[in-house]
Amino acid sequence: MISFLIFLALIWLVIASMQDIKKREVPNWLSFSLILFALAFRLIYSVINSDAWFFLFGLFGFMIFFLLAYMFYYARVFAGGDAKLLMGIGAVLPLSFSMYYNLILFGTFIFLFLLTGAVYGLVYSFVLVALNRKKFSKEFFKQFKLRKNLVFIFLILALTSLIFVIYSREFLLLLLPFPIFIFPMLFIYAKAVEESCMVKEVNSKDVVIGDWLYEEIVVKFSGKRKKIKPCWEGLSEEEVELLKKARKKVKIKQGIPFVPCFLVSFLLFLWLWYSNWSFFQWFWLFSFNFP
Repeated sequence: MISFLIFLALIWLVIASMQDIKKREVPNWLSFSLILFALAFRLIYSVINSDAWFFLFGLFGFMIFFLLAYMFYYARVFAGGDAKLLMGIGAVLPLSFSMYYNLILFGTFIFLFLLTGAVYGLVYSFVLVALNRKKFSKEFFKQFKLRKNLVFIFLILALTSLIFVIYSREFLLLLLPFPIFIFPMLFIYAKAVEESCMVKEVNSKDVVIGDWLYEEIVVKFSGKRKKIKPCWEGLSEEEVELLKKARKKVKIKQGIPFVPCFLVSFLLFLWLWYSNWSFFQWFWLFSFNFP
């Protein structure tokens, strides 16, 4: 029963990761089918065994991760395909018959996902920088000059916090000035990576629905000029058709293929589940009860 849900999620995550790496998109049918199959299996099992909780827990997991997915989507952390895939994982993750332990499972996966995502994003960006060293260096200094006032403000804040820590003798807070100072540098680094390594010029015939337009484009349609503006949701079907008819070069912003992070997080989750679950329960219990 549990093994089937785990196997189902693994197969879907592997396929979705391959699609994301190859095409930078996750087809809707893939995400929706994971949700459908997971909930359908839970429903059939619940009917056969006269146990509604197995289905209700899956539905509850789907709803929790539905809310998380939309929160990440509107915070512009996720694209639409990533958000839908997270909902499918939510339908799979309630692997216990206890609500309390299912909540621990949810928290476990989200913790692993955020940690893995941070490491994955940095490593991926380092690879992009290594492959585009000259363009990145030029763009980094350009972004630094544009935002030198921001760097100066955060430097003042970091020095002020350092003086406060020394004056108050709260030496446990000595690390506080570092993240304050490093924040604008990370922002400049991320912006430089985006501008120098993640913008690609393609033929309009090669654009697909959901592609992120880098800059506004004006196309002629039926004798009229129409503006197509960059949008977080990506290009619509109508906009793609207009661009293909225009037959011109367009700049597309490519995102990081993030679905492999789902797969790695799920594998780490399974490793903890099977090999060291007692320690992991202790970790979460300690976190919840710490004063």
